[in-house]
Amino acid sequence: MPSTRRTRTGLVVVVVAALGLGAAAQQPPPPVPRPFPGAAPRTPAVPPAEQPPAETTLAGAPVYPTAEFLESFDAGQNQRYYLYGSNTSYETIVTYYRSVLRNNGREIFREPAMHQFELGRFDDNRMAFPPSVVVKDYAGGGPAGYLFVDGTTEKRFLTIIQIVPAAGDRLDPVSR
Repeated sequence: MPSTRRTRTGLVVVVVAALGLGAAAQQPPPPVPRPFPGAAPRTPAVPPAEQPPAETTLAGAPVYPTAEFLESFDAGQNQRYYLYGSNTSYETIVTYYRSVLRNNGREIFREPAMHQFELGRFDDNRMAFPPSVVVKDYAGGGPAGYLFVDGTTEKRFLTIIQIVPAAGDRLDPVSR
């Protein structure tokens, strides 16, 4: 009899377990949240395009007339740098800045060509970068131009202009 009792107990346990699983399997699924009828579907918010900086933000640094503002970056120490793209030749833009800034600047690299024009005194206690305009040639060498992607729009530029104004206040021009 002891083995019959064990068999019955085991059978009862199996039946109770099967009933419990069957009951759990028959429960309706949890409700799925659905929008109200007529509600517009949610789409992720696209951040607005960054606006070009005001002339006062650039502290008097000139922007090449046909250059297109691309974006700005935090340089640290309360300073930003601003990128502009142009399809005007590198040589023409360097000539423009030589004329407008009334200094020859300095060639940083020959290939790819890069030229820097200082705009003010560098104070490493309050600046991450020296105030300057840097012009870089993207026309030669590899792919045709600097690739800039704005959302889903791709644009290429032959020349990139980087403007780094002084941190915080108006520029203290370097004696020319």
